[in-house]
Amino acid sequence: MSRTLIRPAAPADAETIVTLVQALAIYENEPLSSVKLTAADILRDGFGTPRRFEALIAELDGRPVGFALFFHNYSTWEGRAGLFVEDLFVLEAARGHGLGRQLITALAAIADARGCRRLDLNVLDWNPTRDFYHRLGIGHMTAWLPYRMTQPALAQLAAAADPAWFPARDSL
Repeated sequence: MSRTLIRPAAPADAETIVTLVQALAIYENEPLSSVKLTAADILRDGFGTPRRFEALIAELDGRPVGFALFFHNYSTWEGRAGLFVEDLFVLEAARGHGLGRQLITALAAIADARGCRRLDLNVLDWNPTRDFYHRLGIGHMTAWLPYRMTQPALAQLAAAADPAWFPARDSL
């Protein structure tokens, strides 16, 4: 049986994140030249001050095979912060092991622990992952295809997060 792990990204993951973003571009039928991201960008914006984003790494049998990159947004309607998922991607060869679900439940757990009222993400209209998001309770909003998860679905999904990787909810 394969071993999966979701963990916070570390500075040593900078080049891996760039490689995964490039793989995402290929998946989305975009030229690699459209990816301007560098490891230095990751280090500056993901681990510097101020911190512009955070990331999770998905591992399969000890190898990084996916990631989720996210940051806070703010809802004037809710009067609370939300979590915006910029990218969530798992390499094709690693799909079918539940890593996508583990990433999204981890994100829901982070959002819930931080008092966020919703989880937002955008999905290309042709992406078959849309069905996956619908099954989790993340709803399609408009022609821009943003997706949002609100309470109580956010708390329900957060409750499904693996407690082994998320021992200190209050430290987030």
